[in-house]
Amino acid sequence: MAEGEGTPTPTQTDNRDYSWPFWPIVPIYPYGKRRTIRKEIVKDKIWTFDQLQGIFYVIVPVRMTVIKLESQGLLVYAPVAPTRECIRLLNELVAEHGEVKYILLTTGSGIEHKVFVGPFARCFPAAQVFVAPQQWSFPINLPLSWLGLPAKRTSVLPRDSSNTPLAGEFDWAILGPIDLGLGHFAEVALFHRQSRTLMLTDSVVSIPENPPAILQLDSYPLLFHAKDTASDVVADTEENRRKGWQRIALFAMYFRPSVLEVPPWSGVFDRAIKAPERSRKAYFGLYPFQWKTGWARSFEALRGGGRLLVAPVLQALILNRAPRETLDWADRVASWDFERIVPCHFDRAIDSRPREFRQAFSFLEKYSPVNSLPEDDLKLLRDIDAGLNKTGLVPPAKDKV
Repeated sequence: MAEGEGTPTPTQTDNRDYSWPFWPIVPIYPYGKRRTIRKEIVKDKIWTFDQLQGIFYVIVPVRMTVIKLESQGLLVYAPVAPTRECIRLLNELVAEHGEVKYILLTTGSGIEHKVFVGPFARCFPAAQVFVAPQQWSFPINLPLSWLGLPAKRTSVLPRDSSNTPLAGEFDWAILGPIDLGLGHFAEVALFHRQSRTLMLTDSVVSIPENPPAILQLDSYPLLFHAKDTASDVVADTEENRRKGWQRIALFAMYFRPSVLEVPPWSGVFDRAIKAPERSRKAYFGLYPFQWKTGWARSFEALRGGGRLLVAPVLQALILNRAPRETLDWADRVASWDFERIVPCHFDRAIDSRPREFRQAFSFLEKYSPVNSLPEDDLKLLRDIDAGLNKTGLVPPAKDKV
C-alpha cells in the first residue's frame, strides 16, 4: 500500500472533516484541526491511524491501531480524535470487515490517549470498552462516566486474558499500575497471535531518520525548528524538513538536550522585533533556541540506528520507580513470538523480535552491556528526578536490579 493511501485529497474533503471541537480540554497543537493518515501494516489484518500532537511545534505522531478479528469485526487499540475524516477512514474498514466490537484505553496516565476514548466510543455505540486499571484524573479524580466513557459498556481490562472474549486471539500484559503520587502509570501490551504483532502505547519507540508522513502534510513546524536564528527564512526542502524533524525528536525525548541552549530573553525579544516573520503562526518572531554544532551527533546517539528505545522521560522519571516490576513485565512480553511492534508514537511499524524488545529495558539493570543514552543529554531529566525525590510528592526512584 502506498504511503499516502487512506489520506483524502483536498478535493475529497473540506476543513470540517478535520475539525476537533473538544481541543480546549487538552489545548495542544494542532488544536481544532486534526488530519489523519491510515496505513495498512498487515494485509487485511492491521491498520494504523496517525494524527499529530505537540507544543510549540514540537510535534510527534499519536497513533491508534485497528485489528481485524477472526470472527468478523474490529478491535481499536488506543483511539485518536474521532474527526469526520478519521471515522470515514475507519468506516471504510467497517464496511469490509465488520463493526467495531472492542475499544481499548491502554494507558492509565496518557491524557493524549484518554481524552479521545469517550467521544470515540459514542461513534460506535455497540462496542465494548476496556480500560487499563487505576484510571485517574487531575486535579479531581472523577469517575470514568464523568470523563465521557459510556458507563454501561466500559469495564477494567482484567489481568487474566482468559476472562474476556478476546482470549482466543490476543495475549496481553499490564505494566503497573506504578504509583506516581498524584496518580498511576499503567500500560497494556497487546499481542495479536495470528499476525505476530505487538501493540504498545508509550513504553518503547523507534525514531526514524526522516519525518513521519503525518508531519509532512504541513511542513511549517518542521521548517520552524530547522531555523538557526529568528531571522532565518528556511526553504522548504527535504534536507530542511529532516533537520527540523531531528531537532523536534531531541526536544520531545529530552526536553532540553545538552546541544540546546536557551539564550537570555532580552536577546530573544530583540531578535523577535527584527525577525522577517512576526505573525501569530510564527509566535510573533520568538525563537528562544540556540543549537550547538554537535546537535546532529546527539540525534544519532538518541536514534541509535533505529533501535528500540524506552523514552528518556520514562527511563528517568517513571519506570525507575518500579524497576523489578517493569523487568518482570518486559520478560513476559518478550516470551511472545512477535515479529513486529506497533507503538503509539514515532515509527509506526518496527521489525523487531522479543530479544530486542527486552534489551530496551536493560537500563534498569546494574550490569547491562547495552549502551545507554548520553548522560549529558539526560541532565535536565535527572535534575527533575532529583527535585521530585526531594519533595516527597512522588515515590523515590529505586536502585537498579
